[in-house]
Amino acid sequence: MPKTIELIYDFVSPNAYLIWQPLREIAARQRADIKITAAFLGGMHKLTGNAPPFIRDAEVKGKNDYAKLEMQRFIEKHKLLRFRMNPKFPFNSITLLRMLVSLPSEEQIKFIEALSPAIWEEQLDVSDATALGAVLRQAGFDPDVLAAKAQDPAVKQLVIDNTAQAVARGCFGIPTFFVGKEMFFGKERLGQIEELLERE
Repeated sequence: MPKTIELIYDFVSPNAYLIWQPLREIAARQRADIKITAAFLGGMHKLTGNAPPFIRDAEVKGKNDYAKLEMQRFIEKHKLLRFRMNPKFPFNSITLLRMLVSLPSEEQIKFIEALSPAIWEEQLDVSDATALGAVLRQAGFDPDVLAAKAQDPAVKQLVIDNTAQAVARGCFGIPTFFVGKEMFFGKERLGQIEELLERE
């Protein structure tokens, strides 16, 4: 039976960008598939009572400074030197997620690999329909078709359902991973994921 890493994903998470290439490398080494489950981080926070760390930990002396240090160490370790914090962060990602879930699974990775670097390296403003459309068109997608699909009630409901189901499974933030029934949260768990895959 093929190995599978399920990734609970939202474009708005900078850590979802940071784990992407290292996760692809782990999947290649372990001959594992990556399954994308698009879930709305804002909705997840509302359902769980969680909040972005920079808000949640704002009053904890030293904690956000340490988080920045840990992020920089991760960036340097994995040579993700093109990363730039998006000036529009935290932006509304719901339309992007609807576009993502409207695609067949075999095109979802291509969609992420087009948009995620544009957001977190080129600082794309995702609310700028012209700029977003140019990125999608260059990657071989029809932005008008995707924009129309994003308004389909069934597509909207799928993102809602994905988010609720992720929370029901124990998710409270992104990136979250599942290998079988085992859940892992955060970029610091990539080594544990690979260890588990090696034992399967």
